[in-house]
Amino acid sequence: MALGAFVDLGVDPALLRAELSKLGLDGWSLEFVREDRNGITGTRAAVDLEDDPGHAARDACPHAHDHHTHDHHGHDHDDGVHHHHHGHEHGGHSHHSWKDIRRLIENSGISAGAKKRAVDIFTRIAGAESQVHGIPPEDIAFHEVGAMDSIIDIVGAAVCLDILKPDRVTCGEVELGGGTVTCAHGVLPVPAPATLILCRGMPVKTGGFDKEMTTPTGAAILAASVDEFTLSGSFTCLRTGYGIGARKLDKPNLLRVSWREERDAAVPAPAEAGIIAEELILIEANIDDMSGEELGFLMENLFEAGALDVTLSPCVMKKSRPGTVVSVLCPPDKTGILRRTMFRRSSAIGFRETVVRRLSLKREERPVTSAFGTGRVKTVFWEDAPLRSKIEYEDRAKVAREQGVSLADAERIMEEGKTS
Repeated sequence: MALGAFVDLGVDPALLRAELSKLGLDGWSLEFVREDRNGITGTRAAVDLEDDPGHAARDACPHAHDHHTHDHHGHDHDDGVHHHHHGHEHGGHSHHSWKDIRRLIENSGISAGAKKRAVDIFTRIAGAESQVHGIPPEDIAFHEVGAMDSIIDIVGAAVCLDILKPDRVTCGEVELGGGTVTCAHGVLPVPAPATLILCRGMPVKTGGFDKEMTTPTGAAILAASVDEFTLSGSFTCLRTGYGIGARKLDKPNLLRVSWREERDAAVPAPAEAGIIAEELILIEANIDDMSGEELGFLMENLFEAGALDVTLSPCVMKKSRPGTVVSVLCPPDKTGILRRTMFRRSSAIGFRETVVRRLSLKREERPVTSAFGTGRVKTVFWEDAPLRSKIEYEDRAKVAREQGVSLADAERIMEEGKTS
């Protein structure tokens, strides 16, 4: 479905096939057909494997090695991931180890960017399967047929992203699906164990479908490609592509990919031209087990990560424990790094996020020179007329320390002595 969506978005199918041919693999072809699901038209990608007579024209979607069934073929099958310590023949089937697949990709002629992303995706899958089975990633092996279409899926997605070269990739909530899935290990609830591991840190939801909607491969592609998971933003949508899934469900079985141009979030308020309105994100956490020094260090880290404002407010938490509300105001494009900073630099195990609207006055900063050096004056405007001005704190504090006076006196003597 990812390949279908990228081609529907505008990736040249001939160019994609040409890049994939640089892998040096034989016995496959990649076809694209126009179909519709629930009235929405898009592109379905299908991988045809010459050595897989029972599965001609597999959908190019992440099924080959994951713990689930090929629902579009109407039967269950052995999961394509195996672990072994005894070579590459097992149970009458040939296998490719993760080490072999990595060597194949690294020695291929595809672009460096696509090569790096493809290896990253496969590495994440092998790592997740390693945790599930309790074996080293190097011992993870893939069915020969499973490995073939998995390679086409994964490397193809990496090639498409390298062709498009987006500045940034964002994604909303990930639908995991519901119900159960049948594999060699029995009947398991959705999401599959490896999918859960690969989706750590992503906003996800379940229950929208009674089928598995995100496989380990799909989760790994997202984990290796998405810069930020967010539901908000200001942008112009330039074009949209739909990848069609083979299964016909009661809801559209689609993957939508949009090419967007981000816009500045600051826009004039409709009624008052002198006011700037911005849509920002407020992140808040209640913390009761960090010292004052630790909270101060956290504040420094949050500002360094791009926070517009950070405040610490005392509060009383459950069991009457004193605590601190950490409030972080930031633009939407900084939420990803600030989320990581909150989790890594504080003791919070969760926090609240709210979309807020900030109104502010237009402001300008200009240098001023006085007998005590150069400072900066910030002026705010109301309807293009100066409203009030103030010398920046750091400049007043510097003069106050040097002259041994108060901040108010430092501002007064700087105002009296300024020349420009």
